[in-house]
Amino acid sequence: MSKKYRLSGWMIWAGALALLVAGVAVGPVTNPAASETSAYSELRAFSEVLSLVEENYVNKVDAKKLIRGAIRGMLRTLDPHTTYLNPEFFKEMQVETTGRFGGLGVEISIRDGVLTVVTPIEDTPAHKVGVQAGDQIVFIEKDPTKDMPLQEVVKKLRGKPGTKVKITVRRKDVKELLDFTITRQIIRIKSVRSRMLAGDIAYIRVRSFQNGTGREVKDALSSLMGEGARALVLDLRNNPGGLLSQAVSVSDVFLEAGSLIVYTKGRMTDQEHRFTSTHEVPGGKIPMAVLVNAGSASASEIVAGALQDLGRAKLIGVKTFGKGSVQTVVPLSDGSGLRLTTALYFTPKGRRIQGEGIEPDIVSEVERSSGVARMMREKDLPGHLPSEAEKKGEGKEDAPGGEQAGPSQTPAEEERKDTQLERAVKYLMDSFLDKKMGA
Repeated sequence: MSKKYRLSGWMIWAGALALLVAGVAVGPVTNPAASETSAYSELRAFSEVLSLVEENYVNKVDAKKLIRGAIRGMLRTLDPHTTYLNPEFFKEMQVETTGRFGGLGVEISIRDGVLTVVTPIEDTPAHKVGVQAGDQIVFIEKDPTKDMPLQEVVKKLRGKPGTKVKITVRRKDVKELLDFTITRQIIRIKSVRSRMLAGDIAYIRVRSFQNGTGREVKDALSSLMGEGARALVLDLRNNPGGLLSQAVSVSDVFLEAGSLIVYTKGRMTDQEHRFTSTHEVPGGKIPMAVLVNAGSASASEIVAGALQDLGRAKLIGVKTFGKGSVQTVVPLSDGSGLRLTTALYFTPKGRRIQGEGIEPDIVSEVERSSGVARMMREKDLPGHLPSEAEKKGEGKEDAPGGEQAGPSQTPAEEERKDTQLERAVKYLMDSFLDKKMGA
């Protein structure tokens, strides 16, 4: 067989494969007009490059690796939330949204280049054997964690329930390294924490929106109201978002039936949806305040925007992140997935969240007064979908709006108390509870 014939064969095979990949990616979402063929003519150049690399590159290459790299490169020309998910990461993402997995029960992060335990989750294997917040994990089995990607760390720590894993940690004020052999169990991550505050005020913090979050919020509120709660602080700070269905479910807890929560707009009519509350529940009338900050994103902004637009709550904090785009996750034939931006979110009053964020009613200057640099928001991400103001070239900076939260606190004072939470409690006491007590 001649080299020319082999090259032609590779071009046909590669072109067909590229078309197959494109068809699988967009097929379940929508079918673009067949007349838009100009883009597909570029596949000829792609197939030529693929064939040339396959046959002539100095080292032997993996065609699958090349094609996946090409897909990632293509998606990087869009927005930062449209991504290709390899089979392993796609499976991991599905685990994350269920909130159930076989593991140790620790929240971890990289701090100053060192793998560190943020907190052991109560009543989990790690908590029971004595792992503590601040412990630095230096070995997993015999593998050093220095420079180990966080995704690789998670892969090593998680596993089949009943299996064991050994970790070695460095603990502050302890000279020797500590070894812990931990038996993995099914870990159920609670996305909701709650407690009673002084003055019969309930406090509910939502850490993320995963399967069951709406039910957890409803159960927590019912329990706290049973303890005599007369008002509520809903804390959405540093909540990165999650499932749209759960943002709707959480909003539903506090709204009367038939209230519009959020709607979406996309290029295609089948990407336009309206989500409304379905029934009245115990939280429909309780006075409430919502805490937000620059780390409140996506699903958090949907809840905050709906409660603000419908007059159900005052928002206290600083402007939210501004991530208001819809990602449709499409499974692909090889077990991988495509996370594709398909629409934008709008609040009940028609406010666009993307690139804008949600402005609070009562501004807390905690982040500014502490001397911390302005936190990154959606509009700071390369390739983000621009807001209407950016399209017009306005590009305005964040400006405080609404009532000020009082005098700024020094960093030392902020470490001792939660000024935003205190402001929310004061607002509820002044606006609702004190008046009722004096009636």
